[in-house]
Amino acid sequence: MEKRIELERRARKTNQITELNLDNCRSTSIVGLTDEYTALESLSLINVGLTTLKGFPKLPNLKKLELSDNRISSGLNYLTTSPNIQYLNLSGNKIKDLETLKPLVEFKNLAVLDLFNNDATQVDNYREKIFKMLPSLNFLDGFDANDVEAQSDGDDDDEVNGNDSEDEVSGDDDDEEGDSDDSDEEDNGDVALSEVYNDDLEEDNSDWEEGEGGDDDEDEDSDIDEADGEANESAASINANEKDGDKPDESQARGKKRKHDG
Repeated sequence: MEKRIELERRARKTNQITELNLDNCRSTSIVGLTDEYTALESLSLINVGLTTLKGFPKLPNLKKLELSDNRISSGLNYLTTSPNIQYLNLSGNKIKDLETLKPLVEFKNLAVLDLFNNDATQVDNYREKIFKMLPSLNFLDGFDANDVEAQSDGDDDDEVNGNDSEDEVSGDDDDEEGDSDDSDEEDNGDVALSEVYNDDLEEDNSDWEEGEGGDDDEDEDSDIDEADGEANESAASINANEKDGDKPDESQARGKKRKHDG
């Protein structure tokens, strides 16, 4: 245990350490932990193999003490030198009766006590007797005096995550609504563009009719007039030729008539 304590200190001064974890370091008694750790608030000695608490130091600021999975059967009076303990875990030890727990009355601020997997929990009306003996106690073995389970840190996290997930779902809904709004805007935009496009087409058609189209019509009219003039000229020439052709015929006929008369 002494080597583990030195390792956990990490060259810090003893009066500056507020938390110390000595789990699984294997020792039957408290060794190397002294009264110099005056600032210590949390101490964990889980599965160390402790059979006694003799030599437990005076730790005036200690609030949380983990002693689960050891072989402690008595000697809780050695803990009274640290009167400000609020959380004490003695589960998985060898405590057989409620008489062994009486030294805990000295802890006026003790709010959480865990005695799970001790023979003392099999005593008749065990819970009622413990709550009566320790008036400051809020939770025993994870439940209050009304058998309401204590809320763990994990539950708090789940609730927070749950709220976050609801926010995310609502955020997704908002996004979907936003997307629909965007799509509506896009649709409106498409209609507006088509209208502008149609207007441009109409303007182009009007320009074509008034401008270039008008010139083409004039050209076509002039071409038609020229064609009509040529046709008239051709007809006139034909008529003239026909008239010219008739004169010889008439003269010949007259000559024949004169000869016949002579």
